[in-house]
Amino acid sequence: MSENGAAPRALVCVPTYNEAENVVPIVEAILAAAPVEVLVVDDGSPDGTGQLADAIAAREPRVHVLHREKKEGLGRAYLAAFAWALARPYDLVLEMDADFSHHPRYLAPMLARAREADLVLGSRYVEGGGTVNWGLGRRILSKGGSLYARTILGVPYRDLTGGFKCFRREVLEGIDLPTVQCTGYAFQIELTYRAHRRGFRVAEVPIVFEDRRVGKSKMSRRIVLEAIRKVWSIRGSTF
Repeated sequence: MSENGAAPRALVCVPTYNEAENVVPIVEAILAAAPVEVLVVDDGSPDGTGQLADAIAAREPRVHVLHREKKEGLGRAYLAAFAWALARPYDLVLEMDADFSHHPRYLAPMLARAREADLVLGSRYVEGGGTVNWGLGRRILSKGGSLYARTILGVPYRDLTGGFKCFRREVLEGIDLPTVQCTGYAFQIELTYRAHRRGFRVAEVPIVFEDRRVGKSKMSRRIVLEAIRKVWSIRGSTF
């Protein structure tokens, strides 16, 4: 991926909103887990998350902060992060949550798999993957949502709604990011589907998704059901 056989330069994008309790531990854990840089994308958190991220960046050159004025949805935060990354010479761009539900220990196997795949999905629903501290209703909703999207879109990937991903630069350059429709959790389905439609190689690496350690989950039944409804518009897109 990099010229002259150098190790690929990787950036982990971490969107935040009111993650003051998590931002320092997650950034430190990411840096300890893999040879990557980190971009914290803060949507104007009133609890001081952005200022804490700035303090880390001031002492750690591998950490960067992108401040946005207000909360506009997870998808818009990631699109801003991707634009920031593509304006710089990164070979790999990863996305993950700030609350340890996506554990940094999976970064190394995802980066390793990216040597042969264009898009690597951290997957809860392949052998070796799973979830921790979820109730039966949430497990059914999540797994059923992925099965539903997989069936409607005609793709083989088992975890379409997950937000732990590793993209080769070429994928983000090739899937026409400015025309992405979805901003919520359907955003994850749309990105994977676009990569599939463009012929990129998609692989899944097992992860165990652990419900957040501190703070309040931003996931709700409404968000998941909205994502499921969006699947039909994603299928009908002409990108």
